[in-house]
Amino acid sequence: MVADKRISSGGPWEDSIGYSRATVAGPTVHVSGTTATVNGELQHAGDAYGQTQVALGIIANALAEAGHSINDIVRTRMFLANASDMDAVGKAHGEMFGSIKPAATMIAGLEFINPEMLVEIEVDSYKA
Repeated sequence: MVADKRISSGGPWEDSIGYSRATVAGPTVHVSGTTATVNGELQHAGDAYGQTQVALGIIANALAEAGHSINDIVRTRMFLANASDMDAVGKAHGEMFGSIKPAATMIAGLEFINPEMLVEIEVDSYKA
């Protein structure tokens, strides 16, 4: 299926790497891996909880532009630099999705393009 709409957040790597913040394909929205980067600057260096909150906010904005909300999220994937940040990332995730309970994956031990990045999150949403 070809994307019905491509959503940009204006991130510095979207054009150079060739991706969209999110793509809408029928009733589904796929949101690319999202970090706590705002206007090219990483927010909350050293704070996995804060970075998760910012990333989830960016995701919520992309979904809103697609006509979806966090309530439509059916899957999340959390990628962590450090396994020791699991509780902090899980806390922020749980605060947003505690009643929604999407399918979720958390993987740790990754090296990001910016060594100060602690978490990257991608989601899929579905709205009939």
